[in-house]
Amino acid sequence: MVSQAYHHPIGIHAEDIDHMGHVNNSVYLKWVQEAVVRYWESLAPPDAIAGHLWVALKHEISYRRPTFLDDIVFADVIAEKVEGARALFTTVIKRGEDVLAEVQSTWCCLDAASLRPARLARDIVARFLPKD
Repeated sequence: MVSQAYHHPIGIHAEDIDHMGHVNNSVYLKWVQEAVVRYWESLAPPDAIAGHLWVALKHEISYRRPTFLDDIVFADVIAEKVEGARALFTTVIKRGEDVLAEVQSTWCCLDAASLRPARLARDIVARFLPKD
């Protein structure tokens, strides 16, 4: 079961550029976090958004090409799997058809009040992982 991709525009700022003239590798983590959270906010109902927080547990980034200040860049996020309180996402950062980076990340859903891991209700998971 794989979801539809969420298409997230990325803004590149002067402070994202490092001494080599391209986006610093650490900035990609900020982009992935923003894209995954916006994906959640785009599909989850308001009560689920208010009642849950997401924290990243692991990111594996494969850098393919450098990114520059004037590039027009998007992140495509796909929910791959949800197991208990954990969710696996793939984020592909692209400039046109060029893949700039691919990120596999594992996130934990937390109850916003207790800050303890929280299993998502099936109807919410179904919004991200529709049946084939």
